[in-house]
Amino acid sequence: MQNHLKGIIYASITALFWGVLAIVLKIIDDKVEPITIVWFRFLLAFMILAAWQVAKNPASFRTLIHPPVLLIIATLALTWNYIGFMMGIHYTTPSNAQLFIQTGPILLAVAGIFFFREKISRLQIIGFVIALAGMAFFYRDQLVAFFDVQQKYNLGVIHLLIAAVAWALYAVLQKKLVVRLDIQSLNLFIFGLPVIILMPFVNFGSLQHLDIVTWLLLLFGGINTLLSYTTLSKALQLIEASKVSIIIIMNPIITFITMGILTEMNVKWIGHERFSAFSIVGGFLVLSGAILVAKKQKQR
Repeated sequence: MQNHLKGIIYASITALFWGVLAIVLKIIDDKVEPITIVWFRFLLAFMILAAWQVAKNPASFRTLIHPPVLLIIATLALTWNYIGFMMGIHYTTPSNAQLFIQTGPILLAVAGIFFFREKISRLQIIGFVIALAGMAFFYRDQLVAFFDVQQKYNLGVIHLLIAAVAWALYAVLQKKLVVRLDIQSLNLFIFGLPVIILMPFVNFGSLQHLDIVTWLLLLFGGINTLLSYTTLSKALQLIEASKVSIIIIMNPIITFITMGILTEMNVKWIGHERFSAFSIVGGFLVLSGAILVAKKQKQR
């Protein structure tokens, strides 16, 4: 299989995992504090990867002793991305979180223009305008729907936008790091450092009385962390940042469709979405604009 096709497959797997993850996190959020959820995701991902690397490549642990400065910055950025995304889900809904977090891939495409010398086209500029208009459209409609909790909704959106900036920083640095360092060595550090940083803020008491379903969802969140960021790293290693962006931008569609089905089914174990024609149009504009921004210009 060609590297280009492998990169597309890896990025698609990442999009699939992230599309489902927002819904799972929202379900867990009713029983476990956001930072505790984030800490557990990193912990489980680190433990699984460490066990694998002990058997397959013990030398990969050297990165934990002498990590590059860029790796430390990338890890701190990803840690904040996880916290901000979780807080955004806590204060809003999975679909809202997935839409506003797409600012991250858009910023990654912008970074590709400035740091990786990818040329910007007129089509990409139009994409920026469309995406911003779509966010304003969606934001206004959803804010009206959440009129009873406007302050919390605004706070959630702010968390998501900051998380998106943090993710873009992480992705840019990761794009540089994967060129000269082993992916799993990087991920060992990226998953391990947040476990130490966040431990003082973890509420261990909330983990003691969880039912089996919640534990299974927590386990899924940790495994999702490991697999999605491993496939993302592989995708960034094999294809351009702009192509990775355009694929993972599509993950909100998975969330939107799934939440729409759950809302129609009137399930009790997750809050219902408030979709309207304006919300759908706004979401479509954001995704369309993001795709235009991330779309690589054809070379003559």
